[in-house]
Amino acid sequence: MSYRLGNEPTPSNRIWAAFVIGLQWLTIVLFALLTLDVLWGVVSRYVVGSQSRWTEEFAIYALVWVSLLGATLMFRERGHLGVDYFVGKLDPAARRLSAVIAEVAIMVFAAFVLVYGGGKLVIETLRSGQVTPAMGWKVGYINVVVPLSGLFIIAFSIEHLISGRTTASADEIGKEIL
Repeated sequence: MSYRLGNEPTPSNRIWAAFVIGLQWLTIVLFALLTLDVLWGVVSRYVVGSQSRWTEEFAIYALVWVSLLGATLMFRERGHLGVDYFVGKLDPAARRLSAVIAEVAIMVFAAFVLVYGGGKLVIETLRSGQVTPAMGWKVGYINVVVPLSGLFIIAFSIEHLISGRTTASADEIGKEIL
């Protein structure tokens, strides 16, 4: 999918493209750090003889961040799983309507579960002063990825609605790949 929503690149479209690329790079860097962390955990355990205390903890939190940010990016690119058998049986107008309804349902879910629920989680864990045992990081800062991913999903849903790309069938995705 193109980063531009219109025909001409505008400053807002360039900012949006930079945001998406930044999110992609953040996910890539976190995945690389996760890989190095797990590698160091294995080396320190089996070669050095004593595993570093923080490696397992960092791997867990990095995996959470990579999973949520990666899922958000896959949602933007329509790379997530979807069953379009029944929708494919509808006429084009009904198909577009069902796609818009699905997009709105996704935004409602993201708003209430991820943004609202995740926001409450962040506030409560910051308020409680909970810290991670090995690294001493505030758990609220680690949990901030939950409402952030919800905000990103809402933003990407709005992008889908504005651009008219509310759905992609398996056939369309196959044509894009080839």
